[in-house]
Amino acid sequence: MIDLRSDTITRPTPPMLEEMIKANVGDDVFGEDETVNVFQDKVSKMFGMEAGLFVPSGTMSNQLGIKVLTEPGDEILIDYKGHIFNYETGAASALSGVQVRTLDGKNGKLSIPILTHTKRGHYDWEPKTKVICLENSTNKGGGVCYDKEELRAIKNFADDENLFVHLDGARIWNAITATEIEPEFFGGIADTMSVCFSKGLGAPVGSMLLSSKEHIAKARRYRKMWGGGMRQVGLLAAAADYALENNWDKLKEDHRRAKEVAQVIFDSKYLAVDMNKLQTNILLFDTVNESAESILGKLENKGIKMIPFGPNTIRATFHFEITDKDVEEVKAALVEIGQ
Repeated sequence: MIDLRSDTITRPTPPMLEEMIKANVGDDVFGEDETVNVFQDKVSKMFGMEAGLFVPSGTMSNQLGIKVLTEPGDEILIDYKGHIFNYETGAASALSGVQVRTLDGKNGKLSIPILTHTKRGHYDWEPKTKVICLENSTNKGGGVCYDKEELRAIKNFADDENLFVHLDGARIWNAITATEIEPEFFGGIADTMSVCFSKGLGAPVGSMLLSSKEHIAKARRYRKMWGGGMRQVGLLAAAADYALENNWDKLKEDHRRAKEVAQVIFDSKYLAVDMNKLQTNILLFDTVNESAESILGKLENKGIKMIPFGPNTIRATFHFEITDKDVEEVKAALVEIGQ
């Protein structure tokens, strides 16, 4: 089976498992796990942040970011395609008591014209707008990335309006690979930032919240409250560190393979893709005469798994377990289906 449903389906490699076994671990609730302590310091410095906190999932790191930046009754701004709004089970409202206000951006990205005049809280009957939530790269936007100018403009706007910026960097590694923006740049853009190790990098578990020491100390208490206080978590941090050191360079191959498959779709009569949107490992394409479910059924009969992203939209996500041989099989299947 060629599994293109997500880049989360990858399994630990033997060298990664070896690093996990060798990890020097302790009780992280007591702050005594050396491996995770070193890793948190390493990643926070990489992104120009003061501190980091290892957590089980990207959802937890996003929600901790919102929690430390807001108070109940506040409002956060996000593109309507954002992961925090669509795929985190209403957690911002349930855990932080905030209102999520969606904006109609482009390919999952916000911009100054869209953000202008959105801040509220001047009157007692309005929620107080506190946070602009960005996603880089965008999931439902098709893996599209922000460039430096866009991010600088949003940060300047946030500073002028006295707002915070939270950056959901679940696939920040793909975004950096595509745009060649240096990691430390993001530390000057975001007040809180989530990075994930279990997507394109291929670790089995783990994300990290990056921010100031003050925010991370606060987030650590909430992590414990929410059941995320872990013990010998260095086992997982070792896997994430191995993934960061050994799998980041592989992402450019995922991007190349996505473009190869997209070209076949572009040449098809019955499938459609916007090549200008394709920047990373996420490939969104549309069906013309059939439903997405119908095409997905035909692909699965050929041993290929993808997922629906709308009635007529399909997502394929490339990762390091997908080989060039797999890509040729996917291309052949799409040619046959799209004739």
